[in-house]
Amino acid sequence: MVVDLSFYKSPLFEEARAEARAEARAEGRAEDILRLLERRGIGISDDDRERITSCDDLDVLGRWFDRAITAASATEVFADR
Repeated sequence: MVVDLSFYKSPLFEEARAEARAEARAEGRAEDILRLLERRGIGISDDDRERITSCDDLDVLGRWFDRAITAASATEVFADR
């Protein structure tokens, strides 16, 4: 039996694979932010938790992560500077 595997070499597959990787990185970064805030003893509301976990922009998540390192509150994490 011969199986056509050409799909796995196609641009469509590569695009889908790249999107899946980006989603996984965003989910991981969101988990990192939440864990960092938790470990620092900073309370986070359900709305803020949803805002973090639903964000798929790696640049935004990176800024929030950097701010979470020194923020005194969740509000500081999201503050536009």
